[in-house]
Amino acid sequence: MSDNTMTRVADSDQPMYGPRTLLVCGYSADAQNAFLNMLKTEVKAPTPVVFCTPEDGDTLLSELVALPDGRQKGQEGKMPPAVIMSGITEKELKLIMNGWKTLGLPRQLWAALTPTSETWTLRALIRELQSEHMAMLKQQQQQQQ
Repeated sequence: MSDNTMTRVADSDQPMYGPRTLLVCGYSADAQNAFLNMLKTEVKAPTPVVFCTPEDGDTLLSELVALPDGRQKGQEGKMPPAVIMSGITEKELKLIMNGWKTLGLPRQLWAALTPTSETWTLRALIRELQSEHMAMLKQQQQQQQ
């Protein structure tokens, strides 16, 4: 499923691919509120956030990023914590990731919407991200030996 097009994030003010939306998965209600508050302080521009639940697993990412801001807020579901970013700038991406680190939330998966991934289901993307994460951890362990 991978299109092998990972690139290093720069500092561009150009919006990345897709409509301006963040898809957030696997957060408790408290973590959702902390994330939204962090967005208000770090990323000053309005940024729609769609909270995803396990029931969204078979939905295409292109459909999820089109859903209304605040959808499923407060709903918790057993999913791996993940944020899929669409239409934000690279500068905003860095602000979000740095802001998230200051919240002290557990490790999570990060992705940016691409022309390829928007045709995937949420479940397929999360599986791919988990696979990539495990491969990176294995590579780091091998380098440490």
